[in-house]
Amino acid sequence: MHTFFIIWLGQFASLLGSELTNFATTLWAWEITGRATPLSLIMVFTQVPRLLIAPFAGIWVDRYSRKYLMLLGDCVAGCSTLALLALFLSEHLQIWHLYFTGAINGLFGYIQGLAYAASLTLIVPKQHYARVTALGSVRTSGTFILAPILAGALYANIGLAGILAIDITTFVIAMASLAMVHISRPPESSRTNEQQAPWQTLTFGLQYLWGRPSLMALLSFWVINNFVGSATFAILPAMVLARSGNDSVVWGTLLAFFGLGGLLGGLTLSIWGGPKRRIHSVLIASALWKVGIIVLALAQQIATKIGTALFSGFCSPFPDSANQAIWMSKVEPEVQGRVFATRFLLTQLSSPIGYAIAGPLADQFFEPAMQPGGTLVGLFGPIFGMGLGAGMAVQISMFATCGILIAVGAYGVQRLRSVETLLPDHNGDNVTLQNMR
Repeated sequence: MHTFFIIWLGQFASLLGSELTNFATTLWAWEITGRATPLSLIMVFTQVPRLLIAPFAGIWVDRYSRKYLMLLGDCVAGCSTLALLALFLSEHLQIWHLYFTGAINGLFGYIQGLAYAASLTLIVPKQHYARVTALGSVRTSGTFILAPILAGALYANIGLAGILAIDITTFVIAMASLAMVHISRPPESSRTNEQQAPWQTLTFGLQYLWGRPSLMALLSFWVINNFVGSATFAILPAMVLARSGNDSVVWGTLLAFFGLGGLLGGLTLSIWGGPKRRIHSVLIASALWKVGIIVLALAQQIATKIGTALFSGFCSPFPDSANQAIWMSKVEPEVQGRVFATRFLLTQLSSPIGYAIAGPLADQFFEPAMQPGGTLVGLFGPIFGMGLGAGMAVQISMFATCGILIAVGAYGVQRLRSVETLLPDHNGDNVTLQNMR
């Protein structure tokens, strides 16, 4: 755990610096353009390279030193931030530069994150898997809370240049922490990807999962869960703003309490470790935070909204942490890069679909249907009310209800319910990899 905490602290500093920069560049882009499209395009340019590089990143993580790949990720991100600072100081910074650096950071940041995830089983003992993944949630939630507050205060005083300089410093801290530790490599005899044809290497993760139905069942659950989550959160800000008279303070407050809840949930998991049967955390907590979303859609009082946001945020680290701990336990360390990359690619493909349909569905159907005289008013009006935001509240509640039913119904799928007993741990009576080579 000593090695893990050194890396964790360095990566926390790096992530906080990156989030400061993201917040500051968003403000700068809005000041320059006054349009929302450039802001959304930054997210597109950041996400797309991750999906395109995922199969190749898995090969690299299994083939090369994971420590050096993490160092490479921090180095490239630091250099891109340095380039932004130089462009800003010379008054040459343009919006398209943010697209380009977003793509670079998204690509190398994903490689770094994959190398980090695949290294955990080589750093910490099995009994701490749930704790270290929970501390990953603490890191994310902590930056989610701190970054907007710090960036908002710092931007007014030191501007974009000062925040970029802070970000560069945090990358140096992260690289120094990595340089201090040793991360073992999987045994040479186990790393067989060098002997495979390129096509076999690229499809290894899919073949591996196809031969393990329990992991495929768990993966399928997350594909559906991510779709439901993206379709819900895509319009959640609009619903909150619409039902609060466009009060951005309300949405900002709810975001902060989501983050605070996530921080508390992650800390609880890091101390407790979670239930012995991790699948319970995956399924039950997935259902519980969706219950919170439904209450949020129904709530009228700000105190109820804040309490619900805190509750949902608290539940949110449990499914992710338990899921990651299961994968770390079941997948051999020497192939985790390729398998985790395939998992990322398949689960994330459903998210853009959810984002794409949520907005048009709200604008074209649910919102008009919940206006006075609308087709759904008679059925849902007594529960959700009428007018602006009511249709989105109905839509969010319906998607969240589907998510609850899927999580509860998953207990009826034995391959998923018993994934921890049907498939042996990689350090136990392992399933042979010979048929995959």
